[in-house]
Amino acid sequence: MKQNNETSHTKSLSPQQKLDEALKLYYTARELKRAGLKLLYPDLDNEKIEKKITEIFLSAKS
Repeated sequence: MKQNNETSHTKSLSPQQKLDEALKLYYTARELKRAGLKLLYPDLDNEKIEKKITEIFLSAKS
């Protein structure tokens, strides 16, 4: 079975590089969620948005 480029690229990364990539994805997901919440709830202040993001990510399931 032939692997795609992303899979073979990931296998060639060191554990630290894999962790760095995972953290980038995590923070990008939080930024996207923040932007979406600001569109949905323009009257919420930043503190309430951050609290909502934390609640969402804590209750997330894979």
